[in-house]
Amino acid sequence: MLPTDRETGRPRGFGFVEFASDEAAEAAISKFHNFEHRGRNLRVNEAEERPPGAPGGGGGGGFGRSFGAPDQGRRPPRPKGSRRNIRGRKRGL
Repeated sequence: MLPTDRETGRPRGFGFVEFASDEAAEAAISKFHNFEHRGRNLRVNEAEERPPGAPGGGGGGGFGRSFGAPDQGRRPPRPKGSRRNIRGRKRGL
């Protein structure tokens, strides 16, 4: 799987591969770690779980929780075109 940038759709420069066995994964790591491809050295290693509380990937909208996370007592943000926001802009607030 090649994760892509949400805005440009271009690959983000890393990928994930699943192997049928641990032996096949070890063989691929041994063969391709530090292998030069198109002028760049590949870093090939086993994926690791993120520790609890580690920052996630990009995005999230700046509301302090990831998309789809359960609400934790926070009020949802107001829609950008709410009446209150429009009135505030008209008054110069």
